[in-house]
Amino acid sequence: MDSKSLFAKAQTLMPGGVNSPLRACKYVNSEPVFIENAKGAYLWDVEGRQYIDYVFSWGPQILGHQDPAVSEAAHKAIDHGSSYGAPCYGEIALAEEINKLIPSMEMMRMVSSGTEATMSALRLARGYTGRNKFVKFIGNYHGHADAFLAAAGSAAAVVPGTPGVPEEVTSHTLLAQYNDLDAVKELFKESGDEIACVILEPAAGNMGLVLPTDGFLQGLRDLCDQYGALLIFDEVITGFRLARGGAQERYGITPDLTTLGKIIGGGFPVGCYGGKREIMEHMAPVGGVFQAGTLSGNPVAMAAGLATLKRLQECDYEALEKKTIALSNELVSIMKEKGQSVYLAQAGSAFTMYFSDKPVTNMVESGQCNADAYATYWQQMLANGIYLAPAGFECSFTCFAHTDEDFEKTLEAARKVQF
Repeated sequence: MDSKSLFAKAQTLMPGGVNSPLRACKYVNSEPVFIENAKGAYLWDVEGRQYIDYVFSWGPQILGHQDPAVSEAAHKAIDHGSSYGAPCYGEIALAEEINKLIPSMEMMRMVSSGTEATMSALRLARGYTGRNKFVKFIGNYHGHADAFLAAAGSAAAVVPGTPGVPEEVTSHTLLAQYNDLDAVKELFKESGDEIACVILEPAAGNMGLVLPTDGFLQGLRDLCDQYGALLIFDEVITGFRLARGGAQERYGITPDLTTLGKIIGGGFPVGCYGGKREIMEHMAPVGGVFQAGTLSGNPVAMAAGLATLKRLQECDYEALEKKTIALSNELVSIMKEKGQSVYLAQAGSAFTMYFSDKPVTNMVESGQCNADAYATYWQQMLANGIYLAPAGFECSFTCFAHTDEDFEKTLEAARKVQF
């Protein structure tokens, strides 16, 4: 059994041979490796090759794969059943832990994915305000719900909208470039009494890591307050990554609603949205805004998530960020020595190394980076045992399971890259 033959077989059964587009590795002119096992900071493919991981299921495995405490909690939970479709104590325990770390989430609703969290938060914002329009930023990816697939980031970045989404569905989606506060001000001047919310990744993670410029987040907070709109932080990537309390702790800005993803389930399929009590109480069965899900509050995901958040309270975020800064800066230095123009964005345990000779502050600038250089870099790093995201507009992540030896091996692999 090898990746090449498995991929050939997969293409006869699944579109493109994958269940999520980026996994096909088209943006790096390659084919995927099929993973058989993961532990700590490492992956092993079906042929037994080991890789140092910097993807971690697109971010949530901040403790590394198969963290003992998380695995033990999940195993204990599954011994009591995998799904009830009824309330369980784990929902309460996890919600209390989330509220402790992100106080702005006074009340919350568990769901099964980040996409479900963002689409539900948007519905709630519309129901609460009685307005239909909302502002999103070009290159921000909020999952694949219809309303969000207008100039989305991540794998959707190469598709302007998508077939299957009627124009009238996205007609209420108002677009602005990320970090362009003046453009948002103009949208509010034109349609302020029709805008239900502004939704954004407080640090964008799906056009590479793009950090908010000074005053951008505060400016959005002020505009929403001025016009009676809600501010929604999509922290599916940044939550518990950029700081223990997420991007809102790091940047000191409090949103009205927050969405979280699989990191609160220790990597299990889960999501959550929450915020101010007065807003959340518009959700059924208390209020009239409907959302439901059989697997919401799944007991296994709740147990794994609770174990994850408790472990994170023991972890040294400052030390991990220092190591991430050192690693990413050295990678940039190595690439520059090889004649490549590189711009680095880094925050917490996330970073993106853009093959560009200028700063990246929005989707346009991200799209102008040298995709061929990244593909060359990715292919050779993979051949030398380093597993990176198969597209230049994604983040790299470090984790608490990485060792100094892992980082040195990563730098050694980078020194071998030839352009």
